[in-house]
Amino acid sequence: MTVVILVLIALAVLFGVRNLRMRFITRPVFSFFKKVLPPLSSTEKEAMEAGDVWWEGELFGGNPNWNTLHNYGKPQLTAAEQDFINNQVQTALSMMDDYDIVHNRKDLPPELWDYFKKEGFFALIIPTKFGGREFSAYANSTIVSKIASRSISAAVTVMVPNSLGPGELLTHYGTEEQKQRWLPALANGDELPCFALTGPEAGSDAGAIPDTGIVCRREFNGEEVLGLSLTWDKRYITLAPVATVLGLAFQMRDPEGLLGDTVNLGITCALIPTDHPGVEIGRRHNPLMMAFMNGTTSGEDVFIPLDWIIGGPQFAGKGWRMLVECLSAGRGISLPALATASGHMATKTTTAYSYVRQQFGMPIGKFEGVQEALARIIANTYQLEAARCLTTTGIDLKVKPSVVTAIAKYHMTELGRDVVEDAMDIQSGKGIQLGSKNYLGHAYMASPISITVEGANILTRSLMIFGQGATRCHPYVLAEMETAAMEDQKAAINRFDSLLMGHMTYAIRNGVMAFFNALTASKTNSSPVSGTTQQYYRDMSRISAALAIMTDLAMLVMGGDLKRKEMISARMGDVLSQLYLASATLKLFEDNGRQQDDLPAVHYVMTERLHLAAKALEEAIRNFPNKFVSVLLRVIIFPLGNHFNAPTDKQATTLADGFMQPSPARDRLTFLCADFDGDSSGIAEVEQAFTAKYACKGLYSRLKKAQKAGTLDAKQPMVDLFNQALANHVINQAELEQLLDANEKRLAAIHVNDFESL
Repeated sequence: MTVVILVLIALAVLFGVRNLRMRFITRPVFSFFKKVLPPLSSTEKEAMEAGDVWWEGELFGGNPNWNTLHNYGKPQLTAAEQDFINNQVQTALSMMDDYDIVHNRKDLPPELWDYFKKEGFFALIIPTKFGGREFSAYANSTIVSKIASRSISAAVTVMVPNSLGPGELLTHYGTEEQKQRWLPALANGDELPCFALTGPEAGSDAGAIPDTGIVCRREFNGEEVLGLSLTWDKRYITLAPVATVLGLAFQMRDPEGLLGDTVNLGITCALIPTDHPGVEIGRRHNPLMMAFMNGTTSGEDVFIPLDWIIGGPQFAGKGWRMLVECLSAGRGISLPALATASGHMATKTTTAYSYVRQQFGMPIGKFEGVQEALARIIANTYQLEAARCLTTTGIDLKVKPSVVTAIAKYHMTELGRDVVEDAMDIQSGKGIQLGSKNYLGHAYMASPISITVEGANILTRSLMIFGQGATRCHPYVLAEMETAAMEDQKAAINRFDSLLMGHMTYAIRNGVMAFFNALTASKTNSSPVSGTTQQYYRDMSRISAALAIMTDLAMLVMGGDLKRKEMISARMGDVLSQLYLASATLKLFEDNGRQQDDLPAVHYVMTERLHLAAKALEEAIRNFPNKFVSVLLRVIIFPLGNHFNAPTDKQATTLADGFMQPSPARDRLTFLCADFDGDSSGIAEVEQAFTAKYACKGLYSRLKKAQKAGTLDAKQPMVDLFNQALANHVINQAELEQLLDANEKRLAAIHVNDFESL
């Protein structure tokens, strides 16, 4: 005891006496920190500075304030937005025949193009003072999702002008003259935009753009002006084949010093009419047979005046920051909207199909193997809708949550792919036979597109989520990095001393909380709610503390090498991602009024999220390069083992059974795939069959009882069974007609297209 007391006194003196602390703690740690500090490229630095820290900062800090989450508010449509969805969007849906669009026209029909332009579908984000709609991110997402539930090609056509492109860049950064010149024309459809960023040598590493703009003097409109000689070669550019105005990203250079002493000015964005001499457009790619316009653009020694730079000459070299800020918002709206649409469509059609499709004398949805996949579809769709709502809420709060949108882009597009694959497994032949009755095939074919664009998913997960999150969301690391870069070493040491003491307190607290929570099963943690979801908040706080202490130890041990340990950093990013997705799930449950029929989906989703978060922690610990720290982390985080298990069979069957019947819960999870007047699509067919057959549920039970009693023959075709039931007075004439109508709709729903020739 004496020894322990003496050690504690020594530590108190060492840390409490500033001169001693500075000499023996702060200065050596500062020196070590500068050595292990990961180098930041200029593009990485700009990316860090461009984004905002939002809810993910709470999750990363080890002690989330759940009231902050609940106080963000519920996303809602304005009257104008709802009216647009009820009228213009519904009209547009009635004009779409996706099979004809993809396989016959290989383009949208001219009347749909005209309608999109005339009604402002390409101007959802343009301010009303320039003739645009100026809708919220939530409305933008809802509109794109509703269109995508019927046609991916049409949805991509609408989403691109409202995502990263000239409209958004001009709105945020354009000069007043540029706004007046372009925004009204973009709003009324006279101009159609595209934005060219990706090229053969620059994909996910967009900062490596080889395309150049050389500052020079040439004649333009009859007079000599200062401008740029542009040379570019871009690919994968959506709308490029038909665009009238081209947004272009390039490396701006001034080798002759016409603008000053800086030669390499950096990435710059300019706006160029596509009929400008030297601009090449028109050639198309074939993105997995989808019909949206996607192709190449190029130009060699194309001269433009400097005032065509977006924002004017003063924005020369500021293009990368502009792109990162706008991309982070667009990445959280457009591609997640496509994934959510796939979820709503798959849930609606697969729950219906599982009820109307019969094998071995009963609906296929009653087989546990089908229920297992069906439960995943429903749960993943609930997760997609929850993440869509929370992410667009952040964007509508005018923050630029770059880490959150990276999480949304990666995980939502992956979940969207999983949902469609499960739906294909259940609907099988119905899903693979293309034609006007097919509603799954194009979504299945197109799902890899969302995976690869706006930052390939593999690199988004392994480099961006944790790479930016660890620096941006940590309460001390970014400030410590800035301190290490200070030229005034005395001021730097003094500032670092203050940061270090705060950082050490923060790390010790998280380590103690993670260990204590593990021993007590998080029972002492606070929760903003009571009832069946209370424990989820407590468990998430535990995992948040575990992630925080693991992050600090990983950065301490690996330093700059952590950047290159992509598999470990990806797993830690997965923990943060699962916490964010789980937060979205609980918030949606609260926003919907804690509906009891939502609980089976909420329980399944939350069980899965916590299981995956704990699994990612465990795998990171197991693969930690320093074995001593690996053992230490296991003792702190899982001293009694990992008891976060995957969803149970009972949870899966309860969830699947609940959705194979019309219900408010099902309506809330399929509203983005709503019917419209005159809808004769395959989606409408299977839904009509579902409601008609469910209305006959009591009649089918009566027939089954009569068969068991021997009044009716056990095995015979449906129509013969119905007629025998009428003859034996089991049903009356009106009930016979109801059963025949339901059976006719059932057969129409399970049938597929066939062709005389292809």
